[in-house]
Amino acid sequence: MTTGSANPGFARGRRLRSTPALRRLTAQTRVAPADLVLPVFVKQDIAEPVPIGSMPGVVQHSLDSLRKAAHEAAEAGIGGLMLFGIPAEKDAVGSQADAADGIVNVALQQLRADLGDELVLMADLCLCEYTDHGHCGVVTPAGVVDNDPTLDRYAAVAIAQAQAGAHLVAPSGMMDGQVAAIRAGLDSAAFTEVPILAYAAKYASGFYGPFREAAEGAPQFGDRSTYQMDPPNADEALREVAQDLAEGADAVMVKPALPYLDIVRRVADAVQVPVSAYQVSGEYAMVEAAAANGWVDRERAILETLVAIRRAGAGQVLTYWAVEAARWLARG
Repeated sequence: MTTGSANPGFARGRRLRSTPALRRLTAQTRVAPADLVLPVFVKQDIAEPVPIGSMPGVVQHSLDSLRKAAHEAAEAGIGGLMLFGIPAEKDAVGSQADAADGIVNVALQQLRADLGDELVLMADLCLCEYTDHGHCGVVTPAGVVDNDPTLDRYAAVAIAQAQAGAHLVAPSGMMDGQVAAIRAGLDSAAFTEVPILAYAAKYASGFYGPFREAAEGAPQFGDRSTYQMDPPNADEALREVAQDLAEGADAVMVKPALPYLDIVRRVADAVQVPVSAYQVSGEYAMVEAAAANGWVDRERAILETLVAIRRAGAGQVLTYWAVEAARWLARG
C-alpha cells in the first residue's frame, strides 16, 4: 500500500530531476568557459611542441604553437592563460626569469600583440623552472632557500613580466613577504594597475609530479616542505591568505584543488576577493589514466571535477582541460 502521494508533506526531489532541461534550470552551481584558466608551458629553442608523457594531451609549446593555442583558447571563450617557461639555460639565481629575452617574457610580448586584452595573460612568478638547483628561490651555501634575497628576485621578475605585457602576475614561490615585495616593486616601476594573484595556500603536495616533468623544475636536492604548506594544516591556510591580502594581493589561490576543497570553501567564506583553485597535474593525470583504461567516462568525470571545485567556492579554476571543457560547455 502506498500513501505517499496523499501526504502533502511527502518530499519528491525527483520532480526537479526528470528531464535534462529541468536539471539545467535548477542547477545551483554552474561552470562557464570564462571561469576557466589554461596553464601553458612554453620552452625556449624548440621548433615543434613536445608532448608530456605523464600528461596526455598537454605539451611544451614552441613560441609559434603557443600563439596558435592562445588563439584557440580565446575562440573557446576561456578567461585566461597562466604561463610557465622553460629556459634553454639555467643558473643559481634564475636569471632568465627577468631577462628581456627570457622565454616567458618574449611569449608575453607576442601574445599581448596578438590578442590585446581578449584573454587575461597571467604570468606565474617563481624561480624553480629557471634555477639549476630547481628550488623556488636563492639558495645558501648550506642548501637552504634564502627568503629575503629571493624577494628581491621576485620583485625584479614581476617588473619584467609587467613590462612584457602580463595583465596579472601570480607569485607561487611561497616565500614570506613575497606579495609585499612584488607590490612595492611594481609600484616603483609605475605598474600600479597590475594586479597580484597570490598562490596564498599552496601545499607541499604529492600531486605535482607530472608538472615537474612539464616544467623541468624538480628540486635537485631536498624538497619544498620548508616553504610550501604542510597538508594537515587548514587554519594556517587562512593565516597565509590573510597575510597576502594585508600585503596587497588582489586575489588568492588554493593549490591543489580537489584534495583541498575544504580549504577552498573556508577561504571563499573568509574573504571578499576572487578565489581561484588550481586543478594540478596529478589530478589531471589520474583522470586521464582512468579514462584511458575505460574505468571512468572521461567527459563526465572532468566536468564533475570542475563543478566540485566551483561548488566549493572557487570563482576561477586553473585546469589543463580549460579549452576542451569550454567547448563542451558551449555545446550545452
